[in-house]
Amino acid sequence: MKLLHFLIFMVVFVCSSFAQNKTKRSLIPTDVYKIKTIADPQVSPDGKWVAYVLSAVDTGKDKRNSDIWMISWDGKENLQMTNTEDGESSPRWSPDGKYLSFLASRNADKHSQIWLMDRRGGEAKKLTDIKGNVGEYAWSPDGKKIAMSILDQDFTDTSKTKTRLPYVMDRYHFKQDRDGWIENRFNHLYVFDMETKKMDTLTKGNFNETAPQWSPNGKQLAFVSNRSIDPDRNDNEDICLINAEKNAAIKKLTDWPGADKNPKWSPDGETIAYTSTSSNLNFTMYGQNGISLVTPATGVIRSLAGTVDRNVSDLQWTKDGKNIICLITDDRKQYVGNVSLATNVLSTVVGDERSFSDIQINSYGNTVAAILSEPQLPGELYVIENKQLRRLTHVQDSVTNQIEFSKAEGFTSVSKDGAKISGILYRPVNAVAGKRLPTIIFIHGGPVGQDDYGFDLSRQMLAAAGYAVAAVNYRGSNGRGIEFTKAIYADWGNKEVLDILGAADYLVKMGIADENNMGIGGWSYGGILTNYTIASTTRFKAAASGAGSSLQLSMYGVDQYVSQYETELGAPWKNPKKWMDLSYPFFNADKIKTPTLFMASEKDFNVPSAGSEQMYQALKSLGIPAQLIIYPGQFHGITKPSYQVDRYERYLKWFGGYLK
Repeated sequence: MKLLHFLIFMVVFVCSSFAQNKTKRSLIPTDVYKIKTIADPQVSPDGKWVAYVLSAVDTGKDKRNSDIWMISWDGKENLQMTNTEDGESSPRWSPDGKYLSFLASRNADKHSQIWLMDRRGGEAKKLTDIKGNVGEYAWSPDGKKIAMSILDQDFTDTSKTKTRLPYVMDRYHFKQDRDGWIENRFNHLYVFDMETKKMDTLTKGNFNETAPQWSPNGKQLAFVSNRSIDPDRNDNEDICLINAEKNAAIKKLTDWPGADKNPKWSPDGETIAYTSTSSNLNFTMYGQNGISLVTPATGVIRSLAGTVDRNVSDLQWTKDGKNIICLITDDRKQYVGNVSLATNVLSTVVGDERSFSDIQINSYGNTVAAILSEPQLPGELYVIENKQLRRLTHVQDSVTNQIEFSKAEGFTSVSKDGAKISGILYRPVNAVAGKRLPTIIFIHGGPVGQDDYGFDLSRQMLAAAGYAVAAVNYRGSNGRGIEFTKAIYADWGNKEVLDILGAADYLVKMGIADENNMGIGGWSYGGILTNYTIASTTRFKAAASGAGSSLQLSMYGVDQYVSQYETELGAPWKNPKKWMDLSYPFFNADKIKTPTLFMASEKDFNVPSAGSEQMYQALKSLGIPAQLIIYPGQFHGITKPSYQVDRYERYLKWFGGYLK
């Protein structure tokens, strides 16, 4: 009888599991509306709660709306703290743990203000009424003050007229994506008194001061600033120190020509850990962050784990001050590491084929909260205890229970010059083993960045439409060390194209790709590299170039990268041949035979739409099938949900028209 019951149970279990799998469907573009985003976890002072920001699409308003939530450390209670149409961000606990503060622009507020809410619930109260824009803020250790970095008020708009006065620029760096035209406004430090509601100005002048961090005794603030003669002409940043009082002098703690950022005080207040770029060039594009320590009392600086040839971020001191928990960007992964100050050795806390972000340490037990995403799982909040993972949130369950995502397979290809290149392959869920597939190489931007084992909506979307999709970490990507990153310095569109073609050859050789049905695409440097590739070969039958450029000479003074250009390439009038050589996709447009979809954002100051417009016009003049899409009001990254859906739909339609 027991055997019979067991057999019946197994039949029911198998059938139930089969039914559940059968009910899952493929990903489609409108699923953009369903996927939520979780960010900025903050552990409460008593270690019992984690506050976080949850963003979801408001389809009626066609935008993402963010709210503050908090979840208990054991995961048993999950409470929504705010629920408005305005959106809230940057939750921060008061030192006694009784209150949650956050940033929001509510009612008639033009700029974000700090709001305060009792953690037990109730209506939030507006704490500040600031004319400028609050960027970052931090509670003092005794909870009596709040330090803020505030952007100078824009005085060019007046109530007398609805016509904005002309933008007046006299700075070397005069434009920036999302910020727009940059006039003489800067971020400065202020201290707000919780009792008197008065605010003291700590810094003034033509410098930016950001990332304020209180010393444990509450007497000083560490912050980041570029104090060079003309900060616009370089990417230098240094760790600075100031007493938290009016008219205090600024003390510069570091003097590395590169970028020193992200200061974090040790628990005893004797040391500041920070990230320091490995590049001392005027710009840090090809740099890589390491860990450094400075002792404010003596000015002594030392490198920590200096032999680790990987990018380091998200520094967190353990409660005893003996270790630093951090994120390490490694080959196709981003893992949680631990650096011992005693041994100066890096060890892995937890890694594997996944990607971590936004780590926050819980000083009770030195446990860690972090956001984790995997190839088949958009970001969720996890706890790391004794090197083991425990999931806290389930905000993506409605998506993962409905949709079957593609698995990610790592691969290594060899380029024509012998370089070994790491890639990730996504096959359609229902792919037939041994059957060649139409294949799209979809390229990441940066160029300094990497495709990792985190959730990737773009490649999942293309794989769901029946394509094998390859992500290729070409030379210039990070995760493989500084020399790998710097390999394309002043030599764009050369080694990267070799790496793209080497990956394509590998996929064909392994019986994965149908050589006669291959496409290519990408956004930002991925769009630029798409242009370089289709000007170098006709093997791709369709291309989608987003936010790209080709006539690089025409980008000088039009985008936001003048400092990089002059350092890396030289001024155009001094080195015109270099600029012309790097513009080869435009000057070889007559060799392009690939039908190409060009996309751009109307307000993009990162890679302005002119780059796409020029290539579109060239192909139209040459009679090559091309289409140009301009997204109204968008910056370099498209944020309007309906436009995100539109972009995916256009990808599928374009590639579907040329790949079989």
